[in-house]
This record gives sequence, structure tokens and C-alpha cells, in this order.
Amino acid sequence: MVESSAEKVKKKATGTTKKKVKKGIPIPSSVSVKQLGELLDVDPVAVIKDLMKKSIMATINQVIDYKTAAMVARDLAIDVHEEQVSAIKEMPKYHRFAIDDNITQKTRPPVVTIMGHVDHGKTRLLDAIRQAKVMDSEAGGITQHIGAYQVEVNGQKITFLDTPGHAAFTSMRARGAHVTDIAILVVAADDGIMPQTVEAIDHAKAAEVAIVIVINKIDKPDADIERVKQQLTEHNLLIEEWGGDIICVPVSAKTGDGIPDLLEHLLLVAEIQELKADADRKALGVVVESEMDTQKGPLATVLVQQGTLKVGDSVVVGDTWGKVKAMFNDEGKHIRKAGPSMPAEIMGLNSVPQAGDGLKAVSDDRSARLQVEKARKAKEMESTQVVKVLALEDIYNQIKSGQVKELNVVIKTDVQGSVEPIKDSLEGLNVEGIKVRILRADAGNITESDVTLALASQAIVIGFNSRPEAGARRMADSEGVDIRVYDVIYELIEDVQKALGGLLEPIIIEVVDGHAEVRAVFTVGKRDRIAGSYITDGKVLRSSFARIIRDGEKIHDSTMSSLKRFKDDAKEVLTGFECGISVDGFTDFKVGDIVESYHSEEAHRGTAL
Repeated sequence: MVESSAEKVKKKATGTTKKKVKKGIPIPSSVSVKQLGELLDVDPVAVIKDLMKKSIMATINQVIDYKTAAMVARDLAIDVHEEQVSAIKEMPKYHRFAIDDNITQKTRPPVVTIMGHVDHGKTRLLDAIRQAKVMDSEAGGITQHIGAYQVEVNGQKITFLDTPGHAAFTSMRARGAHVTDIAILVVAADDGIMPQTVEAIDHAKAAEVAIVIVINKIDKPDADIERVKQQLTEHNLLIEEWGGDIICVPVSAKTGDGIPDLLEHLLLVAEIQELKADADRKALGVVVESEMDTQKGPLATVLVQQGTLKVGDSVVVGDTWGKVKAMFNDEGKHIRKAGPSMPAEIMGLNSVPQAGDGLKAVSDDRSARLQVEKARKAKEMESTQVVKVLALEDIYNQIKSGQVKELNVVIKTDVQGSVEPIKDSLEGLNVEGIKVRILRADAGNITESDVTLALASQAIVIGFNSRPEAGARRMADSEGVDIRVYDVIYELIEDVQKALGGLLEPIIIEVVDGHAEVRAVFTVGKRDRIAGSYITDGKVLRSSFARIIRDGEKIHDSTMSSLKRFKDDAKEVLTGFECGISVDGFTDFKVGDIVESYHSEEAHRGTAL
């Protein structure tokens, strides 16, 4: 059979030329365009083009639902089915690693990030845990880069990420890298909660990870543990001792007091989370640190999340690729493989990747090169479009596609007295099934930290008599974060309320267009029958649904198959005119029958304050 030129063009556009038809690929209930392209092994540009044919204007990072993804797959001749998460679905929201629902899942070590205010002892705490002199290598005693380390406690391993603070933690989240299971918030017993501590709390809450409070420097004469505990309650962190569910451990990183207790609690939290991974598949991971070494070339510290990474593996890392020539553990020793939750420094990449870039082991170098080339083309295409991560007027489409039932908001006001009324009003919006989640509510200008938090959490920033700083505005413009500034509280609340109305899944309602009375029945051919009808009210549309009513009861419901005025086809016939009607799947017309013409449309719900 000769292939038509149209088919050839279609294959070229979709990237399906000479590809074998894939069967039974599991697709999540919500998936980004980029992820869908990777799962189907096609160019994301092909996915975007197919969506455009369906009048869906999507960017490479936009999330679509399974139904839409399945339509794209069908167009590409690829068989898919919806991924079933089964019992694992009931795990806490902060289970960050990819989940494969199969029997090869085994318990993996927890990944712990240490955050807190500058000079509150984050690195010294890790130093005490590792019993090594990490801090000696840090300029001025302040952490200069992200490090990943693994320690063993009573035969069980824990992976620690040492960060310069919440900014690195959140910027990685903004790039889609959800690597942390537990966040340790370090608070100095003598200083108490400081501004950076508050920001770290906000970012940890937004990431929905388990939080463990470490009150450090209890060895100092002016240490006041009870004051710190009281301050924590002011930020909605109620510790277990006071009836809450937040673990709080007093320690001294200097003397080592409390460190064993902290490690036991971390293992307990990990056990509750039931963290699992499949070590037998090809490796998936994320870059936590990268650099250009003058002797070794591009180096990347990666955290393996699923599978096992081995020396000799071909890998795709962000927009670069390579073959793993050598791997080192956190002590600088050569290793041959790294399993789930294990950090490793790899060499062999073509260029230096960015922190937060995903790592994926592939079959060979050729496959790696092709995937990187596809990703670069998609990135170039995306760079030509200015897309907001989440715009207030587009909340309905964004949240519907991701099947998320909440609106994340960062609030900044001119004075502290305005914070609570606005916060209470937004949280009090009563719209069925939808809620406003306040990530941060504080007085002051809109800062880069606010924008970073919004970027990582798919949130909007709302200012009341508060303006964005120059840096925050530039970041918001470049990253597509929506900042809304108001000077009237009523308008602020009203705008959010309208957006929430759109958040609700639409009600599909029937709208009756008109009725026609059957006054004669004509036979056409052997079987077809046409109802000679008179429009009694409204209008009858060729494109509408048709319901046959006899003696007040519905006897058939389908679609209009034809509508004629005399011998000509008609799109619609108005009240007072005669026409010929045929209905799909129905021929048993009788004089006196009523044909009801109707269509369906969406109606969005909204509720007053």
C-alpha cells in the first residue's frame, strides 16, 4: 500500500516515522507536556502541536489531565492507560520520589534538608552528625555550596543535604526537583526565631515536607529553650510536648548533646512515611550541586531517586548528556554504583548542568543525544512565549488540569494590622471544595523571597498597599509569577472570589432551544422517515441534541441527523416556520410527537462571602 503524502507529513510532524507502536504505557492522572513527551518517547513539540489542533494552547511545562493526554497518545498511535497508584496513594503528601507500583519497591533511606537562619549552626550540626570537619573547609564558617552526605545510624542510612538556606531548597523546588522527605529547622537557643528562620518555615510548609525542629546551642549560658518553643507556636508549629505533632529536639552541635536523640527521631519519622523506591530499574535522580573542575571537567553531585546509577551508564542530565566515567561518594572514594537516596559525584558529562536538573539513565549514547536535542528544541520553542506560572485570571484552567483543589497565595501588606483581616477574609471564602492556602502573610515590600516562594509553590503574590522591590519585579517578570497589587480590600477579596468561582468544576446544564410539533410523517427510501414539523417556540438547531416526547414522556434522546427547509439543508429554523426533521437512531415518528431541541453548556459556581 502506497503511503500518502499527507500521512508522511503527519508522521514527520509528530516524530512517529519508523517508530514501533508502544502499548500499555502508564500515564499519571495529571502530567506536564514535557513529561508526556518523555513517557511517549516523542518530541514535546509534537505533543504541543497535537494539543493546538484540539484548541488547547499549552506550554511545555503546563499540566494536562489524563483524558487529554490519552487523546494525544491516540493521535500518535500509542496505547496508554491511567496509572493506578493503589495503596501507595495514601502516603503523606511529602513523599517526594517517583512511585512505581510494583513488587520491587523496597525501603529507602530518608533525605533530610537542614535549614535555618545564618550562623545558627546548620553546618556545625551536620559536622557533629558526620563526626567530620566539614566546617573547616568553609570560608568564614559559612556554607558556600550545597553538599550531600550519607551517614549510617544503627545500621540504617540517612542522607543529608546541607544548603546555604531556604533559597537553594526552594529554587530547586521551583525547577520541579522535589528531593526532600524531612526538613530540619535549626533555631539557636540564644537567638530564637529570626527573619530567615521564618522564611525557612514558610518554605518548608509550602513544600509539605515533614518538619523536625532542632533547638541548637543549648550549651550557651543565655540559651532559652522555652522562649523558642513559645515562638514556634506563633508560627503555627506546635511541638509534641505541648500537644502538637511537631518533633522538637534540643541539641548542642558543639558538645554533641542530643545528637543521638535527633537521629532516632529522624528514623522514626522516616519509618512512618514508609519511604520506598525501586532499585532495579534505570536510574532517575536530580542534581544538587555542579561545578567545572580544571582537571576532571564537568562534575555533578546527584541524588539518585529511583533505580541504580552505575559507572558506564549513558545519562541525560537537564540539557546535557554523557557517560558516567567515574563516581565518588561523599568521602571522595570511588564507587561503582549508587542506589535510591544515595548521593554521588559523577564525571563524564559534556557540560555543567544546573542544580535541580533531572538525571535519567538511558540505553545508549545515541538515545541520550537525541533526547537532549529534543529538549533543547522544546526549550527554544518555549523561550519564544511569555507564560505566567499561575495567573489569577487563568486559575481555573491551571488547577483543573492539575486536579488541585486549592489556591496558594503570598500576602504582603503595608502595615501588620492589615494582615489578619485580609488573611481571615481569604481563608473564609466559602466555595464548595475549594480553599485558599496562605503560604505567607506579612507586612513589608514584596521581596525576591516572596516571588521565589510563589514560583516554587504555583502561587500568586497579592500586595495590599505594598509594592514589589525592583529585584522582585524583575524576577516575577522573567519567571512568570503573577503579582497583584490592591489599595482597596474589597476589590482584593472580590477578585480572588471570582477566581475561586472558576476553580470549581463546571456544572453541565441543559439549555432548551425550542420545540417542534410533528404534523406529518414522510417515508424516504425503505427505512428512513422524516417528521414534517412546525416550530412552536424558540428555534431548532441542526447541531443540537434532540429529544422525542410523546404524551408528556421522553421516548428517545439522541442528536439531530438532518434539518431541512423544503429540499434545502438548514442550520436553524425559527418559531412559526415548518421544516423536516430526522433524528439519529429514531424513525417511529407519530403525528403529535414533540421534538425538543437542546444543547449542553458549562455553568461555573461561586458563593458569596
